[in-house]
Amino acid sequence: MRWNKISDAVIRRLPLYLRVLDDLADESETESISSQELGVRAGVGPALVRKDLAWFGEFGKQGVGYEVGFLRDELRKILNLDSNLPVGLVGVGSLGVALTRYQLKRFAADESFNLELAALFDSDVAKIGGSIEGIPVYGLEDIPSQVQEKGLKIVIITVPAQDAQDVASRFIQAGIQGILNFAPVKLQAPDTVHVVNTDVSLELQRLAYYVPKTTKG
Repeated sequence: MRWNKISDAVIRRLPLYLRVLDDLADESETESISSQELGVRAGVGPALVRKDLAWFGEFGKQGVGYEVGFLRDELRKILNLDSNLPVGLVGVGSLGVALTRYQLKRFAADESFNLELAALFDSDVAKIGGSIEGIPVYGLEDIPSQVQEKGLKIVIITVPAQDAQDVASRFIQAGIQGILNFAPVKLQAPDTVHVVNTDVSLELQRLAYYVPKTTKG
């Protein structure tokens, strides 16, 4: 079931709440958590926690709070993380390789992290047919068959800006539903495909605003 008319801002906060609950499950035997504590740990106000969760149902009890295990399971269902979700990655340069190793390490170390990197893609014939950390590298012409064969729903794009739209279009035509885009360009995609842009350069420039200038004496 998907919920309509829920803002992306709400969805962005749900993984924060889930991370708090995962940490609690790992570090203690805490059975319940208040909206106040959940908000503090997630970095938001308790009223916002209650409002966000209320979109999806009644999970807490007044005076008691939220049962950690139950809320954790419900959030995983809401986020489609209650079973393994195959992910692809295109562009196995330095960033792509680093993300591949991170994803594999996280998947192996955290049983609650169900985003499984299943296939890599690249246009470099020297890389096609090889593997990175045991994950096979396919050519761009293999996108349709591998999306179907491996059931890929999400793809991570780490190719140069000039190639990103072509690559994205190939995956969209193959049936991909979510794109995490690291290329510094805005992608065109239909409303049925959700695109999240992660531009490291822009984020660094934004952070630079908050860094006071220093003057040489």
